[in-house]
Formats: sequence, structure tokens, C-alpha cells
Amino acid sequence: MTTRFRRLVAATTGLTFALILLGVYTGAVGAGLTCAGRWPFCDGWLGLFPANWMSFIEWFHRFVAMITGFFILGSAVAAWRGDYTRRIRYATGAALAVLPVQVLLGANTIFNFGAVAQVLHHAAALAILVSLVAATAWAYVEPPAGGLDADPQSETATSHADD
Repeated sequence: MTTRFRRLVAATTGLTFALILLGVYTGAVGAGLTCAGRWPFCDGWLGLFPANWMSFIEWFHRFVAMITGFFILGSAVAAWRGDYTRRIRYATGAALAVLPVQVLLGANTIFNFGAVAQVLHHAAALAILVSLVAATAWAYVEPPAGGLDADPQSETATSHADD
């Protein structure tokens, strides 16, 4: 297990959690409704940039969602291309598989704003988060690549160095 992969999957998990919090805020203030039925566009210049504060909140949520989606894709690709355990590969693969469904459910919350749409959107977000939390936990449980001495930040590696 490389330190770089551990950091990638941990950053992806943290970014996903932050996106969920941002999404809750976006829904709570009703910012998604500023775009009405123009998804994936909104108001403002060319329908791409925000025209007011409420549309900025929705725009920013979509922007962070796009970045998070690329992180999820990168984590899954890194897990499958690297020499990682099957459970890590499947956890990141599950997060990636749910991602397009999550995007469509996000669009649905704009077209059909209501309790069912919100619950489905949040359930998919939590499924992605749970998969990434599992992958992150498993990544930190696995020994580092090259044995214990390969990761100098590891508490176990430093305790063996003193022996």
C-alpha cells in the first residue's frame, strides 16, 4: 500500500463528505430551485455562470461535485491499476458505479423537488461515502508496500527501527 494512494483515497473521502454537507446546505436554502428546469444549465452568462447568490450556491455545489467525481474516478482507477486488495478495488468500484446514478438523482431533485427525490439523492451520496470510508479504512489497515520500513510515518515502522 503506497502512501500516495492512502492520501488520495482519504482526500476523496473527505471531499465527498464536504460535498454532502454542501449539498445539504444547497437544498436547505433552496438554491437548486434557482435553475428550475434548465439542468444542467442555470441562469447567468451562457447558463454556465451564476447570476446571483442563490445560483452561485447551486453552481458551486455542481462545481465541487464535478471535482469530487474526478477524485472518485481517480481513486477507482488507482485502486484497480495498483496492487491493492480486492475489497479496496470493489469499494472504490462501487463508489464509481453509483456516481452516474447520483448525478441523475441530483438532476431529479431539481425537476421533481420533494421528499422522495431528496431521500434518493442523499441515499446514493451515503452509499458512495460508505464505500469510500471502507476503502480508506482498509487502505490504512494494509501494510505499506515494501514491508514495515517502507513508510517512515508508520508508528510500527519506527518502533521496529529502535530494536
